[in-house]
Amino acid sequence: MTRFELAVIAAMALVTFAIRYSFFALPPERRFPPWVGRVLAYVPVAVLTAIVVPMVVMPDGEHWSLTWRNAWLAGALASGVIAWRFGRLLLAIFVGFVVFFAWRWVLG
Repeated sequence: MTRFELAVIAAMALVTFAIRYSFFALPPERRFPPWVGRVLAYVPVAVLTAIVVPMVVMPDGEHWSLTWRNAWLAGALASGVIAWRFGRLLLAIFVGFVVFFAWRWVLG
């Protein structure tokens, strides 16, 4: 690893630490406005979406695959429908896994 790569990694770590520490460094009498808390509630959903969607629509990492043969897409759609319809996260994850593995087994 070059010195430049190490410097980039160190800089990213420093920026990440500074952003996260800023929430804890405020004195107790100083609070964020309520709208900041409402906005921050969407961060986990946005991060998870940014991680999962590319993997689902481009399972080989190079080409889009929006066909019925895409087991990742089938599992994600099944999981999304269960989560939307029943609101049960563990059930949605389980059904998504079952559909994904069944899809791969059927298609070979």
